[in-house]
Amino acid sequence: MVQSMTGFGRATGTFGNKKFSVEVRSLNSKGSDIYLRVPNAYKTFEVPIRKLLGDGLQRGKIECFVTEEPIEGALATSINKDLFVAYYNEIAGLAKSVGADEKDILTAVMRIPEVMHSQEEEVNEEEWLALEKIILEAISNATQFRISEGKSLISDFENSINEIERLLKEVPKYEDGRIESIRERMDKALEKIQETVDRNRFEQELIYYIEKLDINEEKIRLQHHLDFFRTTMNSSESSGKKLGFISQEIGREINTLGSKSYQIDLQKIVVEMKDYLEKIKEQVSNAL
Repeated sequence: MVQSMTGFGRATGTFGNKKFSVEVRSLNSKGSDIYLRVPNAYKTFEVPIRKLLGDGLQRGKIECFVTEEPIEGALATSINKDLFVAYYNEIAGLAKSVGADEKDILTAVMRIPEVMHSQEEEVNEEEWLALEKIILEAISNATQFRISEGKSLISDFENSINEIERLLKEVPKYEDGRIESIRERMDKALEKIQETVDRNRFEQELIYYIEKLDINEEKIRLQHHLDFFRTTMNSSESSGKKLGFISQEIGREINTLGSKSYQIDLQKIVVEMKDYLEKIKEQVSNAL
């Protein structure tokens, strides 16, 4: 079944006194392009996280954001007391020497980065497994989003394929008129030459020329490609790349029909077919 490469998934969970949030976003791309942002304490797990994203989402421009914060009431930071006292005494002494107000010194010292520092504990295997589970849940949610978007793609594909097929069925009613038109043009050209014509030879040459312009094979192949596109689209092994290859084959047959048409109504049909094919190509670029 077709999936879109556009997706979004989010998941949250806790471990000990920490709360994790994971967001996964994806857009269309020819390959797999992963951007990952994690807290410093989890940098050592970037490689396995990238593998989870690559295996789960396969292709696309993928962004993953992992955030971690303390659960309310948990101590996430501590005060370096010795450094605090040293800074306070130094600043208080300076304030006194210049006659400055000392009431805001406490706040100023607390804002110094070295005074307040985060408690970063080493991430153990159990914590990693908890985070891994949350990441997999976010990936699963993104996949469900892709499946939902894929249903819209299928609907658009079906509409365009049905329209090309409808136009293909209109081709036969213009074929006889096309051949007769070719015959009349050749007769008029011969009349202008004002030479005696061997009618048998003329008919043979006309048959040869008309055979060159026969479009039965193109019609058969085009119908085959349309059927193959439908089958692939609804297959469990469907892929945007494969649908892209089939759409190229559809385009070749439509172009050949156009080059052999020599009839205004057939040319109009070919133009309409190309319009629907362009819609397919645009949507295929977003299919996984």
